[in-house]
This record gives sequence, structure tokens and C-alpha cells, in this order.
Amino acid sequence: MNDMVTRAYEIAVIAHARQFRFDGKTPYIEHPWRVMSRLVENGYGTEYQAVALLHDVLEDTDVTAKDLLDKEIPENIVYAVIILTKEDGVDYGVYLDKVRNNELARVVKIADMIDNLSDKPSKKQIIKYATGLLTLVED
Repeated sequence: MNDMVTRAYEIAVIAHARQFRFDGKTPYIEHPWRVMSRLVENGYGTEYQAVALLHDVLEDTDVTAKDLLDKEIPENIVYAVIILTKEDGVDYGVYLDKVRNNELARVVKIADMIDNLSDKPSKKQIIKYATGLLTLVED
């Protein structure tokens, strides 16, 4: 890992400490790690890897965009993480359109959805992610 990816990983580990996946046993950090690993396996570079590691920190922890910038995470990475952060009350379609228009966010969100689909999703989640994937991959 390069310095930026290492910083992103350290931030994510601390931010997601004591958080668990849906099963209540799996440490949450395993999810962003799997998302990042999927991108590495498919040849995506360090910017994508950093976004993958940080993709849930603004939404699910007390970390702010300013915190990321203060820890020398580049602005384009922070911006992609902001885009990936779904705000309460925002329509899912509107959210996906925003994600689709940022290449870093789009690629990471696709990897995120694939990982979520591999984690015993409910029927409702399967429908949501299938719809989301179709939206993000259409031209």
C-alpha cells in the first residue's frame, strides 16, 4: 500500500472500531477491505483503493470531510467519499445519478454493491442493489 492508502486504511480502522456487519460478529472494517481488494484484483489504482476504504466513514461514523482533509487525504478522494455518503431524505435515484457522474465514486459503489450482495442480503436489498447496479453501468 502506498502512503495515502495506508492513511485511508488507518482512518477507516479507527473510525469503524467496535462496529460490526449485519451478523453482529464480523468486524465492519472487513467490508471496506473487501471492496478495496476487489478493486485491486481488477487493476484499479490507489485513488480507488482509498475511496473504497473510506466509503462509509462519513455516513456511519463521526469522521467529517474536514477530518479527512486534515489527515492529508486528497480533495478528489474526499469529494468522492462525500458523493458516496447518502443523506437522509435523498431519493435513491437522485443519489445514484450523483454517484454515476463521478468515476471514482461510481466504480467504488459498484464494488460496494457487489460485496453487499455477497453478504446474505434480504430480498429487498437484492432488488435495491440490482437496480443500483443497472443504473451505474448503463451508458
